[in-house]
Amino acid sequence: MTFTLTKLPANEFLRLRDALPVVDVRSPGEYEYGHIPGAVNISLFDDSQRAEVGTLYKNEGNIKAVLRGIDLAAPQMSDKLVRALRLAAGSQMLVYCWRGGMRSEAMAWLFSTGGITPLLLDGGYKAYRNHILEELGRERKYIVLGGLTGSGKTDILNHMMKEGKQVTDLERLASHKGSAFGALGQPPQPSSEHFANLLHDDLAARIDNVAIWLEDESRNIGTVFMPDCFYERMQTTPVVALMMSIETRMPRLLKEYTAFPVEQIIAAVMKISKRLGGDRTREAVEALKRDDYRTAIRITLEYYDKSYNYGLSKRPAGQVIYVETDTDDVAVNSARVADAAAAAG
Repeated sequence: MTFTLTKLPANEFLRLRDALPVVDVRSPGEYEYGHIPGAVNISLFDDSQRAEVGTLYKNEGNIKAVLRGIDLAAPQMSDKLVRALRLAAGSQMLVYCWRGGMRSEAMAWLFSTGGITPLLLDGGYKAYRNHILEELGRERKYIVLGGLTGSGKTDILNHMMKEGKQVTDLERLASHKGSAFGALGQPPQPSSEHFANLLHDDLAARIDNVAIWLEDESRNIGTVFMPDCFYERMQTTPVVALMMSIETRMPRLLKEYTAFPVEQIIAAVMKISKRLGGDRTREAVEALKRDDYRTAIRITLEYYDKSYNYGLSKRPAGQVIYVETDTDDVAVNSARVADAAAAAG
């Protein structure tokens, strides 16, 4: 049987994902931390085996590491091939490891024994990461929707999406709503690395030269940090800032946060206690304990509004378009911010 390795550059490898299954042969820990979206993990080594082989390679050289690797991997080879055969579509499969070296080549050989034609990612996951970071940093037409906490920005963006506008929901990708309260009701967050992978896929599906709406965010969304190349682009992008009073925002915030146990809300308030100050933190906590959510919301909004307005003031002159509104109606506010963006060009 002839075995030939075919290696593809990252852009071609990614283009084939819609038609072919993708297999990540790195260890489960590597995969969990970050992987090409849609890839299935069929690892050559588990995490402890990878560490053992890596240490042996460093201390005693390549041959001993290879021999030990064969000993460790051999007992599970048939199981790995069975999994690959279940995935293979049209007898072809996309395969990658960290650098496109021995692990992916070894698994490519294994898969080929079952009649699968493996196509390898040239340079491995590292090359993929370089590719997507370059793509995330390239110029696109963005519009950032800003606004005070509780302005309904996410609902507005969802409304815009239903109307056919291009929207990338950063908070959905990060599984976090962006404030100290943002983890409430959300699934576990991805790593910053995997967030970038997800963001790349989202943006790659967008039409070039058509505006993409984003929500205004800090550099970090919860524990996720946005890629510097992308965040810097956001900082040079026009911001349409929706401004409304606390009273207009209050019903939305009451509906959203009274749905969670008070203990969780208190824990979130404590995360910003140093910024609120001791007295204001105590007032907010005491208000929550007596079921006075309005007072607690007002106290926390004092901090968030001041912080957000300061951030807007640091933007270059003319970059922020302020849109005043006296309603919480999503359709109305969606039209107002879209009209303001269009008028500004």
